[in-house]
Amino acid sequence: MISPAAGDLLSTAIAAACFLFLLRTIISLKSLLFLLSRLFRWVEAHTQAHQTFTIRRYGDDDSPENPLYRKAAAYVAALPAAEDSDHTSLFSFHSRPNDFSVHLIPGQNVIDSFLGARLSWNFLSGADSGDALVLRLRRQDRHRVLRPYLRHVETVAEEIELRRKEFKLYSNAAAGRSGRRWRSVTMSHPATFDTLVMDPELKARIRADLELFLKGRAYYSRLGRVWKRSYFLYGPPGTGKSSFVAAMARFLCYNVYELDLSRVSSAGDLRSLLLDTSPRSVILVEDLDRYLAAAATGEARISGVLCFMDGVFSCCGEERIMVFTATGEKEALELDPAVVRPGRVDFQIHFPRCDFTAFKTMAGSYLGVTDHKLYAQVEEGFQSGGKLSHAELGEIMVANRCSPSRAIKNVISALQRSASLNPAAVEKKEVGGKVEEGIREGGREFRKLYGLIRMHSWSKKEKKMPPELNGAVAGD
Repeated sequence: MISPAAGDLLSTAIAAACFLFLLRTIISLKSLLFLLSRLFRWVEAHTQAHQTFTIRRYGDDDSPENPLYRKAAAYVAALPAAEDSDHTSLFSFHSRPNDFSVHLIPGQNVIDSFLGARLSWNFLSGADSGDALVLRLRRQDRHRVLRPYLRHVETVAEEIELRRKEFKLYSNAAAGRSGRRWRSVTMSHPATFDTLVMDPELKARIRADLELFLKGRAYYSRLGRVWKRSYFLYGPPGTGKSSFVAAMARFLCYNVYELDLSRVSSAGDLRSLLLDTSPRSVILVEDLDRYLAAAATGEARISGVLCFMDGVFSCCGEERIMVFTATGEKEALELDPAVVRPGRVDFQIHFPRCDFTAFKTMAGSYLGVTDHKLYAQVEEGFQSGGKLSHAELGEIMVANRCSPSRAIKNVISALQRSASLNPAAVEKKEVGGKVEEGIREGGREFRKLYGLIRMHSWSKKEKKMPPELNGAVAGD
């Protein structure tokens, strides 16, 4: 039994706690507004007619996952209200450890608004029936809001999936092998358009062309054309063609299918490989010039490649980018004009070796140097005929990244060696030396001739002088 004194003390403590709680609630306006909003939602939920829509993860036992459930789950997890819930589950990704994702837990309620209507999502977990998402909205908003809202959910979810997507690099196996012909690995190439070393104006044109392509579904459909784009990249090895393809795939958020034509047995095999590729992908064919040169005697193989580039089977999938590469300068490739004609190739891009401008850009990125006292010698090395690829310059700078001066000196030495091995530069130097030597010899001959002319003119003057003046001159 509690004594009167203890009872009074307990009553006082309870009263003080209640007073402090009330005081804290009054002082914390945000908490008060939160409680009022909850009270308002509770009153609204019990006084208005609502309708619920259940989106199950699986339909039957053997049915695949419901795409709408996957997109709705990604959309709801990205809502700010999901993080503001009282209970939230967080996950991270293996490939991106600093990227966190919210996962709904059973009974969690997330509020959203669309076109002035209030909607709520609730997650249900069931061992027998499977997971499900329940969408709840007012019955009077059903016809006005439901379908536009679901389309909005799918659009936003696709953008979220693209941002979190792990890009795949597919390569084709040799013909005749069992199993799937395309095998994939995660594409981890870090190249982006911002890190590419190329002409800024050309880079801006390519970026704008790709952006127009991404938005061109309705445009291509109106023209009656297949929604695809093709690029032809050519230039010496090590000039950035592969990095450009990786940057393009990352910009588009597309997978890459690298097609090795040497593993293709026939035109039919080539068509079946093309049919196994997915939309929203980059199809890469490297060293097209070498393959066509090796297949010069096989007209059927060449015809198969040309049909692959723009034939009927190339139209079996939309939103594709086709990229063909060739090693060497265009004049030396000796490609059939039919290969790169408009319709088969939409955009031709030349990748030259580095010049002084590209060197300065790479030095700023690799070495953190914007200007240096040795830059004049580097520029002289390029002007004297020295040629280095982006890969060669990058290797020199990476190996000497701790000492920019040593890296630039090694670049100068490499340019001098390249210039000495360049026949055009050596010939130019020899011709220049011969011209200079000829000028010196001509100068000596001219001085001799000038002296003889003066002596001859002086002797004529002496003969014409009077004898007395001639004697005076001789006496002097």
